[in-house]
Amino acid sequence: MKALIFEQFGGPEVLRYTDIPDPELAPGTVLVRIEAAGLNFADIYRRRGNYHLVAKPPYILGYEGAGVVTRIAPDVTALRVGDRVAFTDVPRANAELAAVPVKQAIPLPDDISCEQAASLLLQGLTAHYLIHDSYALRAGDTALVHAAAGGVGQWLTQLCASRGARVIGLTSSDAKKEAALKAGADVVLLYGEDWTSEAKRIANGGAGVDVAYDSVGSTLMDSFSAVRTTGTVVFYGMAGGDPPLVDPRMLMDTSKKLVGGDLWNHVTTRETRIARSNALFEALRMGQLRMEAPRRFPLADGAEAHRLLESRASTGKILLIP
Repeated sequence: MKALIFEQFGGPEVLRYTDIPDPELAPGTVLVRIEAAGLNFADIYRRRGNYHLVAKPPYILGYEGAGVVTRIAPDVTALRVGDRVAFTDVPRANAELAAVPVKQAIPLPDDISCEQAASLLLQGLTAHYLIHDSYALRAGDTALVHAAAGGVGQWLTQLCASRGARVIGLTSSDAKKEAALKAGADVVLLYGEDWTSEAKRIANGGAGVDVAYDSVGSTLMDSFSAVRTTGTVVFYGMAGGDPPLVDPRMLMDTSKKLVGGDLWNHVTTRETRIARSNALFEALRMGQLRMEAPRRFPLADGAEAHRLLESRASTGKILLIP
């Protein structure tokens, strides 16, 4: 099969499109012909060597994708050849074929395309647990959404709005501000401004926002400043660097809450993966989620896709098409 591989860490130039052996079909797995693979910053970090990789070269990036089942292991009964499935945490997806454990395979309804699934599920599932589990968002709440024009940020903004919450988005540029407004943010502030004071001023009569969803990390204490007394900061990413240490006495004095978040603690069974995914698919059908057309790159041009993502000039999903 063809695959996008690299054998040493570095920039996009280390990526190479070549032939490698097909994956082996272990018990409990199915072989999926990939129709679309999602590109994420985690792929950039792995290519650079920032994330530990288990295995030996040649490395194959990609943990998110969708396609058609072409073979099944003898012990598999939950899926059949010809079924369409998606996955969010199966390695080596930047290839024509991927071996997918059944417990991580998400069946696709007839009205959801492989490209839609590969564009939605990883970031969409993250947004789903953030508003249901990390902080049970209610109608009338005001939510501060960091990186509101990013992958998770746009889905999170839309889901917050669909629950009747007011959304204050944060972005780094005017172009990304427009993307966040299009996603449904009521107000969008820029990081270069005094956004902490402004977010607090316009929320709850100057008391501050009810919840801040912080995926930047280095902004954690600013998020606490923007949150009202008894409010919540949900910390779920470090795109801007490590967060500062939090003084528990501050939490005690203000009755504010700090909640950590990681998707993989919320999709621990096949049943929960499917249930949460189906909730997102239904939100698409009802128009609560609006999906922009993704940027599509042939898998052979994966280096160009990496360059675009690294430039931070993109606001929508980037897909690699084998």
